[in-house]
Amino acid sequence: MPRFLFPILMLGILAAGCSRLSSHPLVVEAREEVMKNERVAAAFGRPVACADAITGRANETDGIAAMQFQASGPKAAGTVVIEGKKLGDAWGVTLLEVRPAGGGEPLSLTADLEARTGTDTPKFDPAARPPQPANSTVPPPGDIEIALPPGTPGN
Repeated sequence: MPRFLFPILMLGILAAGCSRLSSHPLVVEAREEVMKNERVAAAFGRPVACADAITGRANETDGIAAMQFQASGPKAAGTVVIEGKKLGDAWGVTLLEVRPAGGGEPLSLTADLEARTGTDTPKFDPAARPPQPANSTVPPPGDIEIALPPGTPGN
């Protein structure tokens, strides 16, 4: 491969990775809340713009996500931090806050998002019973017998 193609290939891979995160359901929800939220507008001014670049990760296997992006307005800018958990097939926001550039008190938007959308992420309940399969009509086997060969292992 010619040397000049490697950087172009790497940029393409990075852009594809960023585009997947930018369309993640948590990012879509967070952007909408940040751009519509009155407290963000008061701190940053209107209009509030959200950057396209997203950093972090969203793991479908373990159902945990932590991402961030930049937001800015005419008066200020900051970093939007999103954390979420996947329960079943749906992602839910567990933390949404805006951290002003240069420090300052973070602006928590988790409750604002919940109030606007009417949804929240269910809390983990260690005493909850695991979901039962819908078609568990086959009873478990009665007795199981395992026959082991005579002698000690390895001989």
